[in-house]
This record gives sequence, structure tokens and C-alpha cells, in this order.
Amino acid sequence: MTAMDDRLIVALDVPHALAGIELADRLGDTVSFYKIGLGMLSGGGLALARELKDERGKRIFLDMKLFDIGATVEAAVRGLCQFDLNFLTVHGDPHVVRAAKEGAGGSGLKILAVTVLTSLERADLDEGMMAPGDVPEVVTERAARALAAGADGVICSPQEAHLVRALGEADGKLIVTPGVRPVGSDLGDQKRVMTPAEAVAAGADHVVVGRPVWRAADPRAAAEAIVAELNSARALMANH
Repeated sequence: MTAMDDRLIVALDVPHALAGIELADRLGDTVSFYKIGLGMLSGGGLALARELKDERGKRIFLDMKLFDIGATVEAAVRGLCQFDLNFLTVHGDPHVVRAAKEGAGGSGLKILAVTVLTSLERADLDEGMMAPGDVPEVVTERAARALAAGADGVICSPQEAHLVRALGEADGKLIVTPGVRPVGSDLGDQKRVMTPAEAVAAGADHVVVGRPVWRAADPRAAAEAIVAELNSARALMANH
């Protein structure tokens, strides 16, 4: 049996809370950390978060990517604190980050700032009238500004993790990387990807993996293989 490793966060991108509980039960003690996103919100996502946290002792990453005026973000985060979550995402705009931190108050909730979604490339940023520059430059600048505004960490693709880790503002802060795919996995809608071992070697504290786990014929075996790969990356890093 592979021991739990909270560097792996499994995304519960399944249709509803019952499917999420069934998957968590199949994964058992292999996985200690779960991400619940917008797709689950109308399917009982917050109830699922509470069930996994209170009844099964799991850590919870609520991926809401909040974005609004400061007062609304602050109120939303303050309300979410009642669920005793571990991580919450907001967009990395400094005013959003500051409001979210105010809402989190003295709770243990970590506010993670989204830089650039891992499904986007430069052409997508152009379409959305985002700032010029290549994607790594945009990610790094957004990360620096979000961290300076008080974010506890950032969300970025593993391809930019080493750049974010090198920032002075990133000292002691979290880097969480979606866009992680084990070797041979379908990329789906992800464009800026790495393997779990590569992501950790690049500086990620946590990797988020969804479809390669929950679509697998044996989700537990898939999660165990990722944890084994993360531990092999740790050994390689310790030897260099």
C-alpha cells in the first residue's frame, strides 16, 4: 500500500456529491487532499466538502476562482470560512486578493491566486485583451503582484513553477500546479503540462490531477502510481 502524500490533490470533477463520495471511498487512504470546483457547485459541492472534511478527515481545496468587487469577495470568503476549508482560489488581481485575505481573517484558510489558466495560450490571452508578453512573463508578473497583495500562494502551470519559485515574493509561499498529467495520459483541454515528477522538481508544492485518476479503470492504482512518482521525484531532488 502506498502511504498518503498530500502533495497530490485529486480533483473531484464528477457530476455530483454522491459520485464524489463514491470515488473518495474507492481511493481510500491513498488520497488525503481533494479539490472541489465550480462544476460540482450545483451538485452538492459544499456538502461534499463538509462530508470529506468532517467525516473522513480529508483536506479540501475549494476551486471557486472568485472575482468581483472587493466587498463581495470579502463577504463570500467570510461565508466560506464556516466550512473549515484548507485552500480557496481567487483571481490574482491584487484588489481581489486583498479582499479575500480580509474575508479569511484569522482562519486557517489559504488564499491561492490564479495567474493564467492552464488551458490558455498566448492566442487566448490576445482574444481576451490580456497584457502583452509571452505566457510565462504574464504568469510571473501576475504571481508577483498577487503575492505582494498578500496571497498565501499561487496557481500556475508546472511550466512556470520554476519562474514563480524564483521570485522574492514567493519565499515561504505555496505553488499549486494543475495541468499535471502522468506519462501517457490524454491532455484533454490542458495545454501547458508536465508530469507529476517534473512539476515537483520545478518547485510545485502540490499537483492537481483529475481525469487521469477518476477516469482510470482502477482509480486507486492510478493515484498510487502518481504518489510513487512524486516520491521518486523527492529522491532525485535529494540527490542533487
